[in-house]
Amino acid sequence: MSDYTFESNYWGDCCNTFDEDQKHYVYARYMGLKQVGYSFDVEGKSIIDIGGGPTSMLLKTINIGKGLVVDPLEYPKWTYDRYAAKGISCLVFRGEDVIEEGYDEAWIYNCLQHTDDPELIIQNALKSAKKLRIFEWINIPPHDGHPVELTKEKLDQWIGKEGKTIQLAESGCYGTAYYL
Repeated sequence: MSDYTFESNYWGDCCNTFDEDQKHYVYARYMGLKQVGYSFDVEGKSIIDIGGGPTSMLLKTINIGKGLVVDPLEYPKWTYDRYAAKGISCLVFRGEDVIEEGYDEAWIYNCLQHTDDPELIIQNALKSAKKLRIFEWINIPPHDGHPVELTKEKLDQWIGKEGKTIQLAESGCYGTAYYL
C-alpha cells in the first residue's frame, strides 16, 4: 500500500484548496463537462469520483442525481460535512478496492500517478459506470508521492480506447495531459 504522507501534507488542513480547485475548470473542459457559471451541470447523472480528495469536482456540480467520492485519505470532519450538505457520499478507501456499480459516470482526474495500481483502478471505474471521464498528467517520471509514470499508451491500453493528449500551460496546469 502506498505511503500517502506526501499527498496528506499537500492538503494540510484542507482550508485552502484553491491550487487544485482552479485546475478543476481546466480538467472539466477536457473531460467534456458542461459548465454553467462556476458549476458543472451533470443533468441528473449518478457519478462516482475516484480519488476526489477533500474538494471533489462533484462539489461544483448542479443537478447531480447521486454522487460518491472515493479517496484513501482521511480529511477533517468538516470536509465530509460539506459533502453531506451537497448530498454526496464518501468512502475512505483506495480506488484499487472500488466495487461500486450502477453509476452513469466515473470520474478520475489528477489521481492515478499517486496510486499503486492504476490499471486496476481503471478496471474498477469501467465496471462501476457506463462512461469514464478522465484527465491525467502523463510522461512524468516517478518521484515522491507519485510512484507511477503514466503514458498515453498505457492509458489507452487499460481503458480500451484511444484518448487525446494536450500540452497545457494555464490556471496551474502545466505539462502533458491525457483526457477522454
